[in-house]
Amino acid sequence: MAQLFDRSSNALARASLVLSGLIVIALGVTLDQLQRSPWVTRQGQRPDQPVPFSHKHHVQGLGVQCQYCHVSVEKSSYAGIPPTKTCINCHAQIWTNAQLLEPVRQSWATGKSLPWIKVHDLPDYVYFSHEIHVHKGVGCASCHGRVDQMPLMYAENTLQMEWCLDCHRNPAKNLRPTSEIYSMAWEKPSPDRPVWCAVGDEQRGKPTAESVNCVTKEPARASTEVASLAQIEIFERPDSKEAIAALPLHVQYEKFTSQDELGRFLVGHYKIRTPNELSSCEVCHR
Repeated sequence: MAQLFDRSSNALARASLVLSGLIVIALGVTLDQLQRSPWVTRQGQRPDQPVPFSHKHHVQGLGVQCQYCHVSVEKSSYAGIPPTKTCINCHAQIWTNAQLLEPVRQSWATGKSLPWIKVHDLPDYVYFSHEIHVHKGVGCASCHGRVDQMPLMYAENTLQMEWCLDCHRNPAKNLRPTSEIYSMAWEKPSPDRPVWCAVGDEQRGKPTAESVNCVTKEPARASTEVASLAQIEIFERPDSKEAIAALPLHVQYEKFTSQDELGRFLVGHYKIRTPNELSSCEVCHR
């Protein structure tokens, strides 16, 4: 075929194959970066809401707890968007004529819900339960960021599957005492900021995580045997219906100076399932 193709054709063929491979690789990298970009994930974007609600003002400034507006966060798969009645509870008394809140007053008068835009909106095929995460020691800020510092709400994280898997492969790095779930200012343990935890008896009908009690101040020796409702055994006399409290149970606190140590401790006592136990697709996809 020499009479049809010049000797340089071999070099051109090899170059075209290499160039085609480079184009395919570049296209794959571009698409991979695109699906991780804020243009797709909407990470960091602040959508226009019917009312410019400031979490910073309400949470940090006024001290409003998360559960006051998101009432179903501890007992449902979704945190819930507060109804207009929640806003009116306060704004029927303050800022009653503010033009900024006119949509709220119109919603209350007409009974038509405000068209809030969900910032943390997962695909319909993804099942995520706020209830189990809250009861297993995952704080609000771990997923939503420092909401108390956001004048306008935005997504702190991508909420993509790889972000979820990163936590489930090593949940210890994100676990905290259940008493600090709603604390936006919670800081991980360190040598100069240790945490002490003690384990009590599990109570039927309550999350296993609530049997762990953690404090940020070193417990006095005397306080480790202080009686409390959770530490006192209640029983009844055989000849009487009167309940009697037994002696206080001994509580042994353990000191932690790093999140890794505290996390491994909480994983065991919170009874967190291992990645192998969460391997079924039906856990997250319904």
